[in-house]
Amino acid sequence: MKILVVEDDPVVRELIEFKLSSAGHEVLLEADGEAGLHTAKAEKPDLVILDWMMPKLTGLQVCEAIRADEVISGTSVLLLTARAQESDVEKGFAAGANDYLLKPFSPRELLARVEALGAKRK
Repeated sequence: MKILVVEDDPVVRELIEFKLSSAGHEVLLEADGEAGLHTAKAEKPDLVILDWMMPKLTGLQVCEAIRADEVISGTSVLLLTARAQESDVEKGFAAGANDYLLKPFSPRELLARVEALGAKRK
């Protein structure tokens, strides 16, 4: 599966890349929302993992833009964020996220959720 990870924290980004690439996934990386949206449109990944709080465009804005783009609107989106309030979770799903995972997160749980989202696409 081709997965785009959009995360501004380089340590978290590298951890996710290592876990997903070790499981056989093709991983693309971006450090801000604007670059992430551009790469999503250009590369058409199967899944986009988005941090919420990022420079230029937030993960929520990127998610909404993906849902509004008819070419990539079917792309699965997982929000990976420290925003744990119930209202934040509601906003994430309202923006079009398929799943929502809180930081700090277990890399094993992240991989399980990625695999589940991939299975739903088949």
